[in-house]
Amino acid sequence: MELEQIFSMAGLLAMIGWLILAILPRQPIAQVVSGVIIPLVLSAGYLFLIAQNLRGAEGGFGSLADVATLFQKQELLLAGWIHYLAFDLFIGAWETRDAQRHGIPHLVVIPCLIMTFMLGPIGLLFYFAIRSAKLRSVNV
Repeated sequence: MELEQIFSMAGLLAMIGWLILAILPRQPIAQVVSGVIIPLVLSAGYLFLIAQNLRGAEGGFGSLADVATLFQKQELLLAGWIHYLAFDLFIGAWETRDAQRHGIPHLVVIPCLIMTFMLGPIGLLFYFAIRSAKLRSVNV
């Protein structure tokens, strides 16, 4: 399978997970699909790409220059992208569950989900700001 096809399939799979979280947040299947199944499928794709391409690759994680060199290999760049898709979706599912547990309205959480999908940590930061204001605490 070509890298562009894998990229498209991974993106579509993640988008399905995000839509499920946004549209069906209270359905138990939504958390199973978006919070477990899709992140694990993406993680398996990540594992495959890493196992097939990391050995012998130039670069590494010791400096920004090393990471840039590592990601010059298209397969590892794709693995990095899938890493983001899997973890961001996992965090979005957690935000949804946590908001339900603490009585935070879903309409308030949706902008956080969008931010988590688009900009990962910024969405998490927004969610924690909303959560902290509601609970008057930062506890987890």
